Amino acid sequence: MKKKSIFLIAATATLYFNNAYAQETPQDSAKVSSIDQVVITGNSNPKKKIESSTAISTFSAKEIQKQNPISAAALLQRVPGFAVETSGGEVGNNLFARGIPSAGAYEFVQIQEDGLPVFEDGALQFANVDNFFRVDNTVSRLEALRGGSGSIYANNSPGGLINFISKEGTNDFKGSAKLETGTYGLIRTDLNVGGALVKDKLFFNIGGFYRSDDGIRKTGFKANNGGQIRMNLKYVFDKGYVKVYYKKLDDRNTFFLPIPLTQDGDKLKGFAGFDPNYGTYSYRAISQLNIPQAGGGFFNRNLEDGIHPKVDVLGAEFKYDLGGNFSVINKTRYTNIDMNYTGIFPAGSPQKSADFAKSLGMANYQYSLVSSGAVVNPEYVQKLGFWAIDKQMNNFVNDLQFNYKFDKGNVTAGFYKSNWKSHQYWNWSNILTTATDRPELLNLIDPTLSSNSTYSKTYNGVLDMSALLRDSQIQGSLNDLYLNLDYNVTDALSFNGGIRYSRDYYRGYKVNTTTANLNTSGLTTDGIHGFGSTTADDNMNVLGNQFTYWYYDINKVSYTLASNYKINRENAVYARFSHGFRSPNEEAYYNNIGKLDAVKPVLTNQLEVGYKYYSRTFDIAVIPFYSALKNLSFTDVYSDGTSENKFANTTNFGVEIEGYARLFNNIFEVTFNGTIQNPKYKDFTGRNADGTTFDYSGNIVRRIPKFYFNISPAVNITKEWRAYVSMNYYGKRFQNEGNTDDNILPSFTEFGAGMSYQLGKIRFAVDGTNIFNTIGITEGDPRSQTVTGSSIRMARPIMGAAARASITLDF
Repeated sequence: MKKKSIFLIAATATLYFNNAYAQETPQDSAKVSSIDQVVITGNSNPKKKIESSTAISTFSAKEIQKQNPISAAALLQRVPGFAVETSGGEVGNNLFARGIPSAGAYEFVQIQEDGLPVFEDGALQFANVDNFFRVDNTVSRLEALRGGSGSIYANNSPGGLINFISKEGTNDFKGSAKLETGTYGLIRTDLNVGGALVKDKLFFNIGGFYRSDDGIRKTGFKANNGGQIRMNLKYVFDKGYVKVYYKKLDDRNTFFLPIPLTQDGDKLKGFAGFDPNYGTYSYRAISQLNIPQAGGGFFNRNLEDGIHPKVDVLGAEFKYDLGGNFSVINKTRYTNIDMNYTGIFPAGSPQKSADFAKSLGMANYQYSLVSSGAVVNPEYVQKLGFWAIDKQMNNFVNDLQFNYKFDKGNVTAGFYKSNWKSHQYWNWSNILTTATDRPELLNLIDPTLSSNSTYSKTYNGVLDMSALLRDSQIQGSLNDLYLNLDYNVTDALSFNGGIRYSRDYYRGYKVNTTTANLNTSGLTTDGIHGFGSTTADDNMNVLGNQFTYWYYDINKVSYTLASNYKINRENAVYARFSHGFRSPNEEAYYNNIGKLDAVKPVLTNQLEVGYKYYSRTFDIAVIPFYSALKNLSFTDVYSDGTSENKFANTTNFGVEIEGYARLFNNIFEVTFNGTIQNPKYKDFTGRNADGTTFDYSGNIVRRIPKFYFNISPAVNITKEWRAYVSMNYYGKRFQNEGNTDDNILPSFTEFGAGMSYQLGKIRFAVDGTNIFNTIGITEGDPRSQTVTGSSIRMARPIMGAAARASITLDF
């Protein structure tokens, strides 16, 4: 691994030293000065960043280009207060805002495109909202707000708002084209163009990307393959504008899950036969599933499809000046999503082959390869869940907002309406493989038994055929009124207050299941023997004809109060209190369908104060915060299909720091963000599924570090040539609520590096990630806790070292 890392660094340096002779053209600095930046997210009107009483980070298109994030989650690592797990790949990642624990996804923040949600609920089962969004050259800027007024301007967002704002056309025709390749079979092209069809009146912008790669982890197939197109058309008239837009996303992404590692003191190292930086159980040799169903027919699935969303979005935005200082803006959007989700989820850790056979009651056993029939004797075997989920989702949302401006400020009143629906079908089986990073399917038989008896535990490597089926639906109807006041007491002192009334309705159903087998189906396992010869079909799920319906409504008020004092043009302080909530998540409804009175919205109280200093050469924001949450639900789905289904309260006190400096006549730049916090459980007691009791009160919340930061220094060697290094530090965490020593996730530091060269309007760049091949664990295996006494740990490491090279033309 060290040789590969050294090679990547050497290749980066060699490429750029060879370009040192190019002509002089000033290269844009990495960071746009914050002193004049205007933000719109979490505010009733555009407002200078220093005058906004919110904790908000901003990234321009140029800044995003220079960071060249491999995913949306990788970009959000640069935001303080957001603990981001990026090890899932391009999609399916997790974000924890200000120490709020959850099962994952984006449960307490809302990701938006142009002020409306990508999808109303960003944490539906197997539907992390980053599955439906990609960062490309059509993004004009990102505004990421933590806490604060998030609960006033959106639903289910007490942790913050993440708003990706799209590029629009101007009178000047301009665009960019980018070609990128990488060390993992990457080929990607991005294009964006915009301009005026009628000068000063009618503008357009269109762009998108297409990408194909083998994945940094070696899958044996195209791990990521697809792209998107986004376009908008805007007509400007004397008193306002109207804009329409469309997005089409059709992309396939492999989702990477925990792999086995070995505990070595306080560190985790590679498991024998498994490369921790490049290995994965998601491999081509086990990618096909084709099994008969108890109700007839066959169920087919291809792992190579991975997470495959097909997303169509159609929207419009209208603004009009009503006169008398009144204006109206209306945003509307319809989103339709058809997604197939296929992933390999480990069902526990590897086991000795003899121990696994004995666990199935086999005194005599024999393993063989499904591919060739050859008898083998692997040291370890692995039970894997082959999880297949189909989801059909849609969302219609409309946000109508009136604004009145007066001498000292403005008042905004709005009505937000959102109808959404998600229907899902699960068909999960368990397979048996070698415990290696190029796994092979195994059959397991008792060689002493006659083939006329039940002598086999598998069917073509499948241990449990359709062991779990689920057919369920959830719908939401949200009806929210909100009011916001900005009042300038003096030129320096301003006040902000907001309130949101939510009358939201949720309903759904689940279909009951029964079990069956194929013993009397007349089908055979191999063309000769019937299914009476194997136990693989003994507990197949079959959907019944009984539906259980549920209904839940929410009647809540969210509010916030804040004040900002601008000491002078460069210095400001602010304070904000906010109260909000998050509606129960999908799994909480499903698990408590007969006792919904046990399910409650998560209530949040947050207090934050902040100091901001913005100048042409130096930015700093220091924001202490406190949060208290009630009724948090923990709903991880285990490998057997059951769910954790626990509830708790939490508290957290922390400090977010964000800074930027441009020194020595712009030769040296450094950006920094860090978070120090102490998130703990409160009143977390109850009973486990096995009847034992627990008390986790006072423990550190799982999966979230007390300290993490990112620092990225850069040197403008010449006006054209720029080099940077990035360092991400992620502190120690606990995998479980019990904070046991055998569930510690060690701290780690990941380094990246890159260079760029500007030749006129052409930009050459090389970016390296995890260049020292760090084994960095972002999470353990929430579906399978560590077995006491074993040195094997299931966990999800970050990707191994990789490099990308790109050429971008701006025109």
